[in-house]
Amino acid sequence: MLGIIVRRLVATIPVMAVVALCVFSLLYFAPGDPVTIIAGDQASPADVARIRATLGLDRPFLVRLGDWTWRILQGDLGTSIFTNIPVTELIAQRVQPTLSLMLVTLAFAIAIAVPLGVAAAATAGSVVDRSVMALAVLGFSVPVFVVGYVLAHVFAVELGWLPVQGYTPIERGLGPWFANLILPASTLGFVYVALIARVTRAAMLDVLAQDYVRTARAKGLAPRAVLFLHALKNAAVPIVTVIGMGIALLIGGAVVTETVFAIPGLGRLTVDAILRRDYPVIQGVVLLFSAVYVLMNLAIDLLYTLLDPRIRY
Repeated sequence: MLGIIVRRLVATIPVMAVVALCVFSLLYFAPGDPVTIIAGDQASPADVARIRATLGLDRPFLVRLGDWTWRILQGDLGTSIFTNIPVTELIAQRVQPTLSLMLVTLAFAIAIAVPLGVAAAATAGSVVDRSVMALAVLGFSVPVFVVGYVLAHVFAVELGWLPVQGYTPIERGLGPWFANLILPASTLGFVYVALIARVTRAAMLDVLAQDYVRTARAKGLAPRAVLFLHALKNAAVPIVTVIGMGIALLIGGAVVTETVFAIPGLGRLTVDAILRRDYPVIQGVVLLFSAVYVLMNLAIDLLYTLLDPRIRY
């Protein structure tokens, strides 16, 4: 197992190298200039040129790429153009809200979606099955920000049960921390629940048609034991796969969700950096998200070997 982990980690190095090159190149060729934003409308061409030289934005592309890559290898993501704060420090300040939101959303989605998918497969063609599929279609059709505004209006504005916006650090109490995350996690998890439930249903239907499941039923095993001990266990690989792939949904949805609910996380940091053309911050956050996604895929690949002994790398 250790050899597998080492080989897979080594294989992620070229992937991250390509990601880093794409991130730097896209921002280099993207429209917009942070220098003009910093200088203001009244700045003279000489002022703009001076600021550009100070920030090192007047150097050739390959020189800037090599300097940025060398600093990345040393763990230095650069310094924000506008706040003059190291990007690693900005990320450290914002990582707890985003991590909390993603973990609560993940737990919420799995706890709801997997039982829904199993129930839909076990009662294929029934009202329960059609209701779950309708929920899945609705989840894919409604934008995240629409779900967020509807939930905030109903449960925060009209009923007053939950906070409308903001984030409470977990150090101030588990109750306030969780209360601030219920609406954002429900919003972000709506699409995720639909995705997992649909794949769980499809995987379970395939497994329930296998001979060993019919044999288990013929032996007189309880329906719940057949569903969860036999069928769900053997349907776990595609379900785990879609859960891992859904991390990309969480990362992308966190940007919108944190904006709607004013959560000071990495999503809000990314939006603010894009609006101000703060290149070092954008590069650092996107690189971090990419690394998380690559490592999650690695973890899913390794989990396959535990779920299905026939899988070997």
